[in-house]
Amino acid sequence: MRLEITCQDRVGIAQQVFAIFVDREINIKGIDAMTESGQIFVHIPDLEFSQLQDFMPKLRLIEGVIDVKTTTFMPSERERKVLDTIVRTLPDPVISIDAKAAVYGLNDVAQQKIASDLNDIVGQPISQWVKGFNFTRYMESDEVLPHTRKLKLLDEDYVADILPFTVPGENDDKVIAGAILMLKSEARLGQQINAFNNPKDNDFSDVLVNSTAMRKVVREARRMAHLDSSILLMGETGTGKELIARSCHNASDRGEQPFLVLNCAALPDDASETELFGKIINTGNIKKGIFEIADGGTIFLDEVAEMSDKLQAKLLRVLVDGSFRRVDDENEIKVDIRFISATSKDLLALVEKDEFREDLYYRLNVLGLSIPPLRERRQDILPLADMFLRKAAQLNHRSLVTVDKRCSEFIEHYPWPGNVRQLENVILRAVSLVEGDIISIAHLQLPNYTREHGYLEQEFKGTLEEAVKGFEADLLRKLYPAFPSTRQLANKLGLSHTAIANKLREYNINKKTVKI
Repeated sequence: MRLEITCQDRVGIAQQVFAIFVDREINIKGIDAMTESGQIFVHIPDLEFSQLQDFMPKLRLIEGVIDVKTTTFMPSERERKVLDTIVRTLPDPVISIDAKAAVYGLNDVAQQKIASDLNDIVGQPISQWVKGFNFTRYMESDEVLPHTRKLKLLDEDYVADILPFTVPGENDDKVIAGAILMLKSEARLGQQINAFNNPKDNDFSDVLVNSTAMRKVVREARRMAHLDSSILLMGETGTGKELIARSCHNASDRGEQPFLVLNCAALPDDASETELFGKIINTGNIKKGIFEIADGGTIFLDEVAEMSDKLQAKLLRVLVDGSFRRVDDENEIKVDIRFISATSKDLLALVEKDEFREDLYYRLNVLGLSIPPLRERRQDILPLADMFLRKAAQLNHRSLVTVDKRCSEFIEHYPWPGNVRQLENVILRAVSLVEGDIISIAHLQLPNYTREHGYLEQEFKGTLEEAVKGFEADLLRKLYPAFPSTRQLANKLGLSHTAIANKLREYNINKKTVKI
């Protein structure tokens, strides 16, 4: 229980206040005195209501006591909690040391880097983990000043801001009590420099990039972001197409304007016109549609392959000249919208089957970008898992959760058919359900997978013949631009000219259907 006692500034008033506590044998756990505002905060054990009824009027009867009431926290508790939260959630390692250069405290990131129990770290010399600087000599020097040095935390290079702090000593002298180490890795420094020099480019900072494949994707997406033409993002479900789309929007000149997401698979025909174009309702009022709301901004068409024929026709006109009419309205409206579309299906194959409009396809696919699946960019898997682990730990109010070595190897080599979305969901579930602080393979709740035999998606449908034909058609479609004659392709694959010609005919692969 905490009490807030407001009183006048009078010599001896504190002594009278605390005498009441002594008379009733109430132990005082903590005291905060706010001399400027005339408040005394006292932390005591919880009292029964009957005790409070007798106790608090006695305090109010003291001359100079203005008010007595309970409060939820002491000022020092709140200050300590705020500072602890700030330091604990910083993305960089932070370590505090005492005057003898021993570890006094550290945040979650630093503890994860050191990978030891907190009790095994605190009180130990900082030199056990941080090399390249003599902290003992620094703390014992006559003049302890702030420093910025390059040093190593374990075997990793960091730039460290070493900031000493003092406490009041005798005769108003300042006594060195310790120092704070704020460490920044080369990658973090690079991000901050890029953010300073290229604030728009930093709109892709949410896209975690380690692999060569994703570096290429982000590099191309940054260029496309400023061109203001339609973009078609192609890739399996869960690869992060919406994240790339949102980053392109934020990095463009439209970044301050609306970014609206339209799930084409979930938009029924009977409601699509009103939702997209708006309507004049009976009272004469206007219900604005998505296109009108997004004027000046970007619309993200998610799973555009699922769009109905009727909606495809209506969308085409907006793409051509930016004009449309509201439902029950004869007036034409002009809008300026950029369209970014995403699909997990082969749109060109749907065009060949007359299941998607060819003219709409070429309007949407002015700038095309393929996002590789997670299994083809394995360098991204563990960094993504680590990011999701920290995020899940924060959501579950847990300070430290780690993955054991076998589990890390399993995560890195798993094929992740659901890609980044599946990885995030699996990590979140594991952190939420694990009883200890270490996640093992069993906590991931995934079907077994081995490098020797691989993994077959449980939702595989069809026959072996259909699967082989699908693979064959996909391979030929990919090779055809590089070997555009049947003889070249036949030589490449070790088949006869006639066999290749028959297969190209069967799968409708030619110079009209495949870009060369």
